[in-house]
Amino acid sequence: MINITLPDGSIREYQEGVTGIEIAASISEGLARNVLAVKVNGQVWDLTRPISENAAIQLLTWNDDEGKATYWHSSAHLMAEALEALYPGVKLGIGPAIENGFYYDIDLADDKTLSSEDFPAIEQKMLELARQKSEFVRQPISKAEAIAYFTEKNDPYKLDLLQGLEDGSITFYTQGNFTDLCRGPHIPNTGFIKAAKLMNVAGAYWRGDEKSKQLTRVYAITFPKQKELTEYLERLEEAKRRDHRKLGKEMELFAFSEKVGMGLPLWLPKGTMLRERLEQFMRKAQTKAGYQPVVTPHIGSKELYVTSGHYEKYGADSFQPIRTPNEGEEFFLKPMNCPHHCEIYKTRPRSYKELPVRLAEFGTVYRYEQSGELHGLTRVRGFTQDDAHIFCRPDQVKEEFTKVIDLVLYVFKALGFENYTAQISLRDPENKTKYIGSDDLWEKAERAIIEAATEKGLPTVTELGEAAFYGPKLDFMVKDALGRKWQLGTIQVDYNLPERFELEYVGADNEKHRPVMIHRAPFGSLERFVAVLIEHCGGNFPLWLSPDQVAILPISEKYHDYAQKVNAQLADQDIRGYIDTRDEKIGRKIRDAEVSKVPYMIIVGEKEQEDQIVSVRKHGLGDMGTLRVEAFVDNFRAVLAEMLS
Repeated sequence: MINITLPDGSIREYQEGVTGIEIAASISEGLARNVLAVKVNGQVWDLTRPISENAAIQLLTWNDDEGKATYWHSSAHLMAEALEALYPGVKLGIGPAIENGFYYDIDLADDKTLSSEDFPAIEQKMLELARQKSEFVRQPISKAEAIAYFTEKNDPYKLDLLQGLEDGSITFYTQGNFTDLCRGPHIPNTGFIKAAKLMNVAGAYWRGDEKSKQLTRVYAITFPKQKELTEYLERLEEAKRRDHRKLGKEMELFAFSEKVGMGLPLWLPKGTMLRERLEQFMRKAQTKAGYQPVVTPHIGSKELYVTSGHYEKYGADSFQPIRTPNEGEEFFLKPMNCPHHCEIYKTRPRSYKELPVRLAEFGTVYRYEQSGELHGLTRVRGFTQDDAHIFCRPDQVKEEFTKVIDLVLYVFKALGFENYTAQISLRDPENKTKYIGSDDLWEKAERAIIEAATEKGLPTVTELGEAAFYGPKLDFMVKDALGRKWQLGTIQVDYNLPERFELEYVGADNEKHRPVMIHRAPFGSLERFVAVLIEHCGGNFPLWLSPDQVAILPISEKYHDYAQKVNAQLADQDIRGYIDTRDEKIGRKIRDAEVSKVPYMIIVGEKEQEDQIVSVRKHGLGDMGTLRVEAFVDNFRAVLAEMLS
């Protein structure tokens, strides 16, 4: 008998050789019907693979990320089988699961091409094959046999993959009439796949090498229910409507210019106001939390980045050196703010009594991204980080982590991000040699992070081996209104830079000690944060953040003076607005203000002027009736206070 430990900590005894599907059946029939794979001691296995020793397991369903990944990997095999049936002679590359769905790289015979017109036939064939409920069968195979199989099949890409595999580690998977080189795991059979949709095709060089042949990459997604596919496609359409590139243009927030350069955003007046609001919001919170503002140059000497290690990491693949008339003198566009902050810390001797030192900067950094990787504001070549570095004693790490968590949660609440998970990234306990710093420091830092997250009641996942070589970290993964995950906010312990820059403080024992450095950036980068925020709220920014909070719409030119008076009264109360003086009908002015996502519209005409009142409309809700300006201001302030409480 062997002991099987379930996720809740309970232990059950089973016969040696028990399978995941048998364990699921022993728990409930419903679970056995829905389970897709089993995680055994941290590795995902097929449900039919025998477990021969004591193990901790997790039964994976569609509700688990690894369950979805297994499902979509199996779906890639199903699509490959359909493609082989419809396009004899097709050669196959790789077909992994991705964040949403999967793809397969293929080489069509006789230079044929695929287009969206071909998608329905492939989808129909996939579902026809799925209904056969063919089992996914795992077969270990020798390297010689594998080479012989794909040589006979004339599949050069599989033969290329085999070159890098060792004998004894090779497995085939077969379902129906299709066999593929694959490590697995897979779902029990194709019958779990009920809905399929090919999304698009693109070119992809084999193994990412531009010197290799360009293959056709076919993207697709599948679901256990047709309803789920329908809902997914509806979310995609909503995502198109919310695309920050589209809304950013409509709302006149930012632009790009080929003459300025790819990946270098230009912030327009309204977008700049938005940015400044975010900066003011963060500066106020930082001042309250004891941060000191600093400003550093946009460039630094090569030696600075050699010392920090960034030259080694970014040098060859980033912006190239800026050379001066002085021979041998080189500067680089700043890829990170932290080296400059280390030098600020070093400007004078430090005592343990003055730690922690918290230095904060909205610092613009530059990193070269390939043109094909640039995407609106989410992937750019120049971006501004809400960067801060905390230099503290080892015994202060937990307290500082807790304070930074408070700051991150304050930001999320003020901006409407309610669905998030904190990922705790720790050392690989089996391979500690690749990390800098003593075991004692690491254990203290890891314990401090875990305790801080627990005390704050954060929903967490822990990932072993995901820490940086210089320290553990906490990343906040946020789900937006469309259910997409974004990393927003990170807190990182660093033992490396204090060592490289020889940072010191004098302790209570009158000896010199190394401080611990904590990196933190609740926004991450302003550019990416604004992009995520636009798409999360569909351009309907929180009232306190909207560049224009009020649009004053006079019915005709006769009421411009009264509109000016109302605008002045609102401005005196720090309410931002504008007057639409265009010679347009009021209906058109209202529609345009709605498109621009202005939270409030104030309409003024003859009655409003006579009674010294305003007619108020709220974006998306319509008419709110008439009010005196003072009453509108009180209402406005109450809404604002509730948002920021």
